[in-house]
Amino acid sequence: MHTRISSLLPACALLAGLVAIAPSAALAQDATAPLVLTAARVSIAGTSNVDQFIASTNEVKLTRLALAPLVAGPDLLNAVVRPGSLDAFEIVVKAGTLTSPTKGLDENMWKALKTAQYPDIVFRMTRLDGQPGALRAIGTLTIAGVENEVTLDVMAAANASTVTVIGHVPLLMTDYGITPPAGVFGFMKANPAIMVTFDLVLAMPRTFTR
Repeated sequence: MHTRISSLLPACALLAGLVAIAPSAALAQDATAPLVLTAARVSIAGTSNVDQFIASTNEVKLTRLALAPLVAGPDLLNAVVRPGSLDAFEIVVKAGTLTSPTKGLDENMWKALKTAQYPDIVFRMTRLDGQPGALRAIGTLTIAGVENEVTLDVMAAANASTVTVIGHVPLLMTDYGITPPAGVFGFMKANPAIMVTFDLVLAMPRTFTR
């Protein structure tokens, strides 16, 4: 398992460098929220008997965000990137919008993810700890109707108007009852070890433009 996961890290580093954070197509949120999601990208990188593969989407929705009681004021954005800053955080990814440039993979991937029955991939954070610049988001990840506890390694940085969050977590598809998908005619067969990478941009409501 460790060998497979380690082999994915170069692919994920390349992915982070090549894939720009795209505007999310699902930005409708409560205007009173302390922060809003302005752009997002979630990607899955893995290997197969043929090559590496990547699937990604920007159909990401921030469904819940609650700040800790003392996180407020003009320095709010800098405070958010510190451990203990969030009481609640939840995002939803539309599994059926994940797409890959690998020929013939998408439909098999959607079938493996059981998107007709379970259209949403949900991460629900229970706590944020670690240290500035190297945070850990601990919570539950639900894929294809199966929920597991995960720890996401997170880097977060604030500027004058936004907070950028980049994170990743290694997973085994089989832990979620998923049969690794195959490509066209079954020639490409995916390994169960994958790396999920996410890029989010958050802003205070007054800086958010549609």
